[in-house]
Amino acid sequence: MSDAYAEVLAAAHAYGEAVYHARPEVFETLCHDRFNMTMVGPDGFTYWDKAGYLARVSGRQGAEGEPSYEILGIDVAGGEIARVHLWVDVPPLRYEDHLGFVREGGSWKLLTKVFRTMARLDERE
Repeated sequence: MSDAYAEVLAAAHAYGEAVYHARPEVFETLCHDRFNMTMVGPDGFTYWDKAGYLARVSGRQGAEGEPSYEILGIDVAGGEIARVHLWVDVPPLRYEDHLGFVREGGSWKLLTKVFRTMARLDERE
């Protein structure tokens, strides 16, 4: 495992735990200053910048217990850019996230997030 891959994997784990537990202080440092997030929903797209995302995370109660997320894939290119595909639970919903990271100043920063609702956790199959 390359150093860059291991660093992006660590950032992805930090992301999954911070989303699950609603920890805006993690996103304050993890997100690039020009962070941009897009939600794809049945009525179209919704957009947030870093300040809007931090307010969104700050405005909700974190889930209790062990974080529920799974990293489905990581691609690192040239030690400068990376893509992470994962799902994470924010009860009562499960989200599918595609994250774009860039390496800046020696650390990986989350620059883009495109996501959708994957499932309702409170619905029985």
